[in-house]
Amino acid sequence: MSKKQIEDSVRSSLEGYFKDLRGTDPDGIYDLLVKVVEKPMLEVVMAKADHNQSRAAEWLGLNRNTLRKKLLEHKLLK
Repeated sequence: MSKKQIEDSVRSSLEGYFKDLRGTDPDGIYDLLVKVVEKPMLEVVMAKADHNQSRAAEWLGLNRNTLRKKLLEHKLLK
């Protein structure tokens, strides 16, 4: 999947989100989007990195401690 395909998927999902609101003002879209994207991203990257936090952190461009904090926040540590 290309960067453009991911962008298009996010754009389409957000359009659907606004449609589902039926004119109601949204609240906290940024935090909502980060939360719903971050967890599956971490799950997939950790699986592909064989749960090696150092490798996953490198792939994500994060400090290992930052990755560990995010894994704890999302209850993804074994």
